[in-house]
Amino acid sequence: METKQLGNTGVYVSTIGLGAMPMSLSNRPPESQSINVIQRALELGITFIDTADSYCQDETDKHHNERLIHKALQSYNGDTSNVIVATKGGLMRPNGSWTRNGNPNHLRETIRISFEALGGNKPIDLWQYHSPDPDYTIEESLAPAKEAVRAGIIRFVGVSNFSVEQIKRARDVVEIVSVQNQYNPWQRQPEFDGVLEYCETEGLTFLPWSPFGGSRRHEKLQHIPSIAQLAKTKGVSVYSIVLAWLLAKSPCILPIPGASKISSIEDSVRAVDLKLSAQEVQIIDRETAS
Repeated sequence: METKQLGNTGVYVSTIGLGAMPMSLSNRPPESQSINVIQRALELGITFIDTADSYCQDETDKHHNERLIHKALQSYNGDTSNVIVATKGGLMRPNGSWTRNGNPNHLRETIRISFEALGGNKPIDLWQYHSPDPDYTIEESLAPAKEAVRAGIIRFVGVSNFSVEQIKRARDVVEIVSVQNQYNPWQRQPEFDGVLEYCETEGLTFLPWSPFGGSRRHEKLQHIPSIAQLAKTKGVSVYSIVLAWLLAKSPCILPIPGASKISSIEDSVRAVDLKLSAQEVQIIDRETAS
């Protein structure tokens, strides 16, 4: 598995990560299946796993995904010393919905619980503020993360769903190594709002969430002519083409495709060895933008 640096940290992780969210939502698979998926990802060379305190069914189920990942890592027979688990805090799940909570007291508490859910024996590798809450300033909301870094509870800090201006403000509070915003062939806002360019210039890792465009786009991938034709020509799935498109877009991009089946993560890692030409990338750009 190829690797790339996480921000400017000197820590290298797999070029493609594993998005663990599908393993903990309301339609989640059996725990044994999820553990097998996580451990198969490790066997394939994946060393970056993305999670969040809110990857669960509702508030009574909070931190489910973090505990699941810890269980899978603990029972894995191989070496996990180089695995980076990136979690997030700042979203709530009342009755299964999604709401923001940037209250510093809440974030301070959820960081503590995430630390414990992930084992409590070493710092959280990467903690990300999930989404800015307009009821609190970025400075207020990131103060607990800064405290946790000083206390040895968090190793690295990232942000999610942030604009360039918000990233700059965050960096005035604490060192930021990554940005996680939505990005896929149909949602290219990071190209236009400057976030992707900023990450590349500043040496921040960009983690594109929803790489396949969500369930609606996910189902229609086979019917996008350029993607379907490239998949047929290269003998890979349409999902591998999309991940290869992301990797071709910028060296700072680290895709984190979700998976709840072994076949899904096995398919995703094939994209690492799949190189799209500039012309092929442009064809996908033009067709998905129309």
